[in-house]
Amino acid sequence: MREIISTDERIPFMRFRGMFAIISGLLLVASIVSLSVNKLNFGLDFTGGTLIEVGFQQPADLNQVRSVLDDSGYGDAVVQNYGTQQDLLIRLEPRTDVKAEQLGTTILDALRANIDAGIEMRRIEFVGPNVGDEFIEQGGLAMLTALICILIYIALRFEWRLAVGAVAALAHDVILTLGLFSFLQLEFDLTVLAALLAVIGYSINDTVVVSDRIRETFRKYAKLTPMQTVNRALTDTLSRTLVTSLTTILVLLTLFFLGGPLIHGFSTALLFGVVIGTYSSIFIASSVAITFGVSREDLMPTEVEKEGADQDPLP
Repeated sequence: MREIISTDERIPFMRFRGMFAIISGLLLVASIVSLSVNKLNFGLDFTGGTLIEVGFQQPADLNQVRSVLDDSGYGDAVVQNYGTQQDLLIRLEPRTDVKAEQLGTTILDALRANIDAGIEMRRIEFVGPNVGDEFIEQGGLAMLTALICILIYIALRFEWRLAVGAVAALAHDVILTLGLFSFLQLEFDLTVLAALLAVIGYSINDTVVVSDRIRETFRKYAKLTPMQTVNRALTDTLSRTLVTSLTTILVLLTLFFLGGPLIHGFSTALLFGVVIGTYSSIFIASSVAITFGVSREDLMPTEVEKEGADQDPLP
């Protein structure tokens, strides 16, 4: 009997759901703490201000650049490497008393006078603070709306226990991705927000496939327990999940290493999101459905009574 159950059950994913629930819980707590303490390193798309990119002929000394800017009255400037050690990004908070072009010229003159006369101005961008606040509000509403719509769709498409599991997996993916950017202090701009929405779409697609297989497996195998049924469904979709994820990861690795610094945040969010989304589809969505007591009776199709079935047969 054990051999038959083991064959039907295949890979016992749900046997380890408690361990992975603890791991996910710790990661969620760490992400929330990091978001509360470190917060997100919002880019100019959200905060507003001036972004200046300069190029050095030799590797730049960040401490020296910060010291020069501090002496020039720009102690709030954020200085970081951009791609190579010769390229720097300088971010300044919004200033209403000076134009962006004039501010860029002043910064460049200070660097040339105190460090190297050959420093080049690559680009300068300005975003108003009102626009930045609007981006934060609209971006948050976009993610919230996506989660609510997905909850409604899954609840209508499958069953409410699977819907709760799917949304829990999506919230898990979004919080951990935001936690990663907060912990590493990676710049969070509109491209990263777009990547987050793409992660939501990728994760829900994977979760829908898994949920559909769970429903079909419940209907097909009446003698298996819920955990055995979920294990078999996850095993049956494992090859498809791995092939899809690995193919996507190969493309994203190419973007990360060869796409240039402008899309590093985008590719980083997608890389992490694909990995964590695959994990959550297997261990989070299914585990939540099991915890809420999903059963075969919940997923059986509603029987439609045929017209005339309650009438007496003709003599």
